[in-house]
Amino acid sequence: MKETLKGKHIYLRALEPEDLSFLSAIENDETLWELSHTQTPYSQYILKQYLANSHLDIYEAKQLRLVISNYAGQPLGMIDLFDFDFKNRRAGIGILIQHFGDRQKGYGKEALQLLIDYSFKHLDLHQLYCNILEDNKASIKLFVNQGFEIVGLKKDWVYSNKTYKNEYLLQLINS
Repeated sequence: MKETLKGKHIYLRALEPEDLSFLSAIENDETLWELSHTQTPYSQYILKQYLANSHLDIYEAKQLRLVISNYAGQPLGMIDLFDFDFKNRRAGIGILIQHFGDRQKGYGKEALQLLIDYSFKHLDLHQLYCNILEDNKASIKLFVNQGFEIVGLKKDWVYSNKTYKNEYLLQLINS
């Protein structure tokens, strides 16, 4: 029997207390704040609390954050379901491969496909959506290649570095 969260090169796993430094490095990397709409750093204390509560069920927490890990046990990034809406059977999805050297190697594609399969098979979701800045061509390509459709453009949606940026809305409907 196939395990939904295990792929050929990577697997998705729950956050562990040992992930504190990994989580801190991602959450406090100012170059990534634009993607997560973060404006301030996270303390070790807050991140420890987050990890302590990461066991909460998606139906209670309305989100699920998983670590993208290679089979050597090295964390490569994170993938999230957020704004989980059980009534309307939808959730947002976001992905990050931490180091540039690990990008463009298929890890993101494999992780995204694993989470799509999990979302549709185990959570019985009808749709997934994501928000991607217009200039993030690599992410747009990743999601479109996995079946997401661009359904809208939010103009001047994100204010970053003293300029406004447009953001696409993409959807994947479970047919």
